[in-house]
Amino acid sequence: MMARWSASTLPSPAQLIQVIAPRATARDACRMGKPISIGVNPTRVIEIDAALVAPGLGLDVARFRQLMEQHRITLLCERGTGADAGLYRASFHHAGRRVQLVVDGDGNPVPGADA
Repeated sequence: MMARWSASTLPSPAQLIQVIAPRATARDACRMGKPISIGVNPTRVIEIDAALVAPGLGLDVARFRQLMEQHRITLLCERGTGADAGLYRASFHHAGRRVQLVVDGDGNPVPGADA
């Protein structure tokens, strides 16, 4: 049976443990610490100018776009919380290189933000 929670009723660590590892004890749940909320918004689209990323990966813009379409560039996008709410860190990986950018919700780079 799959447990379901709404955004307003987040599970306790003990509840999470029982879903993930049903044989775990409440003591195990306490070791997990404070649970964090994970929100997924598949409809959110943030566009980042390829000209900001491609040179850092050693690529021209056309090749960068081609590799993105072929899913040969890995992208990790992290949403800021707390003081960083509304910001996103995008990490692009290809051929042993990494480029990280902190951008706002419109994809504009944030000056002085630590990636």
